Amino acid sequence: MPEMTNFVTTLEERQPYIALKQKVKGETLLACDNTSIAGAMSQRACVYSGARVALNPVTDAVHLVHGPIGCASYTWDIRGSKSSGKETYRTSFSTDMKEIDVVFGGEKKLARAIDELVDLYKPPVVFVYSTCIVGIIGDDLEAVCKAASEKNGIPVIPVKSEGFKGTKSDGYKAACEALKVLIGTKEGNIRSPYRINLIGEFNVAGDVWLVKPLFEEMRIQVVTSLTGDSTVQSISECHRAQLNLVQCTGSMTTLAKWMKEEYGIPFRKVSYFGIEDLSTALRETAEFFGSEEMNQKAEEIIARETAKIMPDIRRIRSRLEGKRAAIYMGGAAKALTLIKGFRELGMEVVIIGTQTGKKDDYLQISYEVKDGTVIVDDANPLELAELLVKQKADLMVAGVKERFLAYKTGVAFCDFNHDRVVEFEGFEGFLNFAREMDSSINSPVWKAAKSNIKDSVDNQAIKVQKVPGTHIENVQEDAAIIRGMEA
Repeated sequence: MPEMTNFVTTLEERQPYIALKQKVKGETLLACDNTSIAGAMSQRACVYSGARVALNPVTDAVHLVHGPIGCASYTWDIRGSKSSGKETYRTSFSTDMKEIDVVFGGEKKLARAIDELVDLYKPPVVFVYSTCIVGIIGDDLEAVCKAASEKNGIPVIPVKSEGFKGTKSDGYKAACEALKVLIGTKEGNIRSPYRINLIGEFNVAGDVWLVKPLFEEMRIQVVTSLTGDSTVQSISECHRAQLNLVQCTGSMTTLAKWMKEEYGIPFRKVSYFGIEDLSTALRETAEFFGSEEMNQKAEEIIARETAKIMPDIRRIRSRLEGKRAAIYMGGAAKALTLIKGFRELGMEVVIIGTQTGKKDDYLQISYEVKDGTVIVDDANPLELAELLVKQKADLMVAGVKERFLAYKTGVAFCDFNHDRVVEFEGFEGFLNFAREMDSSINSPVWKAAKSNIKDSVDNQAIKVQKVPGTHIENVQEDAAIIRGMEA
């Protein structure tokens, strides 16, 4: 079990959110699932961001942000999701609220914007996102959307995502509420007696295109992927599926539970990353449908695809064996599957954290990692930087916000989230991931980088010493910590 510890220099209120995995009697759970501590400069995103990243991959929808232009730019095109059809979603729209709109209200401006976008793009649906300022001034988003829907003859769906209302998890819930409006509105085309939805799959870098063919080879129809490479049509008919496979559990479990209650569709939590988890997903799906032929086909696919990549995996593993990895993800599902992926590459996880994990998630994480691993919830940059140094990490896997944090501490980095351009899911995707680990960690640049960091800190300590009356204990301590990276 993880034990609370003063392992990192941070605010006193933050101490319960950082734990060290140790062999202790009883259970000591990590504090989590709360709003961020004021003053801690959390890496966690807001409600609006959570809603936008969950809904943005709907390819043929218009996504209109009702708020200042900064909110639209913050999440424009950040998912890195690819489309096999329309690309309306790649254009960001905003009402660009100004001071005068804040004073007199922005409802009329919003109504005009919706009418103009419908006229220009003829979309099957418009998602309208509320931002902080909308919640403060009290614009009636629902009334405007309802009137626009009746006027234009298409769903205009309000997404209640004022940033201050909670955390990123609340944004996911707002996105799920918006999707419920579309689900079940069309009957769709049934092509197979076996049908599934891939829920919580966002087709980053084209991931779903490496996974979907595996199920189709098992004679399973993938009705839709929510929301990666999805259309309004496919979402509207996804209630015809017989099983929901939920990958990003933090963002879409709410929707899966609702579909179980509303349409009787059971769900399974899965991952398509890594040989072990992907094989489990294929086997569990075949087992659900109870087809012996499908079971045999699943085993055939697993054996064939594993044999293709294993020679390269073994070669890369020999270069990565014993390397130390830090994981910081938005949700716990990705973090858990990365632990297994690193294990398959012979690497050790020394830091693991999430922005939105819950107590059960961290309990499961503590079972998967070794003693001495630091587990952290809703970390801030200073905590992460100190942890990278103290835990002597060779690599950090996180999102784009953590990239330069890793570089500044002389640690290799891999973007597992939105900005990557290479597929990591499926069998071929895992080989891509292994190759990226190899090229990142074993780059000769890190020896030079760590040397430069050490010299910079030493020079800073010398300069401070020369200033009369200056206390240098902290600078000297920092220098000692960074020297430890070379040990």
